[in-house]
Amino acid sequence: MRKKTSRCPLECSCNNYVDRRDFLRGSAGMLAGSVLLGGCSSIMSGPAVKGVPIRACGPGSKCVPVIRAAFVRRKEDYGMWWPGAVYDGEAARKKYTAQMQETAKKLGVKFTLRPEPIYSLTEAEQWVAKAEADRADGLFLVVLDRQQHSWPTARKVAQSKISSIIFSPLGTSFTTNTVHLAEAPGCVVYSTNDFSQAAYGMKMLSAAAKMRQTRCVVIKGKKRYDTPLADMGISLRHVPAKTFIEEYRRLGESKEVLAMAEDYMRRARQRRGATRQDVINGVKSYYVAGKILEKEQADAITMDCLGALWNQKASLPCIAWSRMNDDRIPAICEADSGAVASMIMVHYLFDRPGFQQDPVADTADDAIIGAHCSCATRLNGFDKSPEPFDLVHHHGNRDAVPRTLWQKGMRVTSVDVLPNFKKTDGPSRVLISAGTVLENMEVPPSGGCVVSVKVKFDGGQEVLSFPGFHQVFFYGDYKEQLKDFCQLYKIKAQVV
Repeated sequence: MRKKTSRCPLECSCNNYVDRRDFLRGSAGMLAGSVLLGGCSSIMSGPAVKGVPIRACGPGSKCVPVIRAAFVRRKEDYGMWWPGAVYDGEAARKKYTAQMQETAKKLGVKFTLRPEPIYSLTEAEQWVAKAEADRADGLFLVVLDRQQHSWPTARKVAQSKISSIIFSPLGTSFTTNTVHLAEAPGCVVYSTNDFSQAAYGMKMLSAAAKMRQTRCVVIKGKKRYDTPLADMGISLRHVPAKTFIEEYRRLGESKEVLAMAEDYMRRARQRRGATRQDVINGVKSYYVAGKILEKEQADAITMDCLGALWNQKASLPCIAWSRMNDDRIPAICEADSGAVASMIMVHYLFDRPGFQQDPVADTADDAIIGAHCSCATRLNGFDKSPEPFDLVHHHGNRDAVPRTLWQKGMRVTSVDVLPNFKKTDGPSRVLISAGTVLENMEVPPSGGCVVSVKVKFDGGQEVLSFPGFHQVFFYGDYKEQLKDFCQLYKIKAQVV
């Protein structure tokens, strides 16, 4: 049974379930720092600029998804057949037109609504064929009738080459109509009067289009090359590890670096172990990463952190990755391609950063402890206030790490993309879980990574054999929404 667990990550007048701003807009961060203006101009010198973070510079950030929409119904009056003469189809058409247009505006998509409803199956076939020829990113069909060609039209849309959302307000379908499309890959049906689900459908179409255009820099090894991330559509641009090291050595302690470091130290609850110089060194990595994003025209970044920097006089990028994730730039540890896809998915769908972590079993509480040394602070959303944090040493007893404190009792979701790079292995899989935060572990006396959040998951999975690694935890219960995205994106979802 489909149930509503949390509000849609859009902010519009459609009774959406999560209060979210337009995710294409930059965050209103308060940390001092220089900028890449206009999404990719050079880092500026001079006084620190507050409130404008480094921007993504890749094709994903420039992508304007194209969504084609249409209503479908019979041309004559409803009469005795459902939805019946009691249903005001013109009022519904006017209302849903306004809600679709408002949602499209907030998403920043190119939205084209067919001027008149689809009045025949021939018109439906022509509409779908034109959208396919124009290579639209998504189809959005609003069903205003249960009779004649309406559901055959929905099936035509679902069977098209384009990802599609079918929105069926109550009175326009029986389960006998929806059963054939309930699990159709590439299509999601929402049968409800609640437009928030339909709005999330539009957001999924937008997110999928952006993912297919996203470029992630992978800082690892000695070679430079591009490769696709399995069937995710994401492009991985590998650059040699020395790229980061050389850029780090060139970058001095500018006013921008010092201002951001001072701001971190001012806002931290406490600073334990990490020196002022550790914080400055960590902030330098933020600006180094910004220069690399600009040079490579990329939207996201990951690095073989320990392999590249462990024996170098350069700070591990724990602060840098934390800040970039706060600033809407997916930043992923350890060059893990699955975590790259997971983090990008969370950013694009839910307008908030996630926490990539190493899962540790706690058999006493039947819980999983997510442990890592880099965690964003704006866990509630890019436009929300950050969570409190401490500045501490990495578990290697070096460099500076923002130890973010998670809210006890908060519902969280875990997502772990397992890419299949060989087509013969079938589609990629996504492991999904939902649970509740129990506590923040103190490290020390425990050993391991200094950000360690204990979560009790719902599924009853044995914690000693909890599947996956480097899962991304994030605030909110979005299990159902992730399942829908997997169906739309033709990847296999597994709830654990």
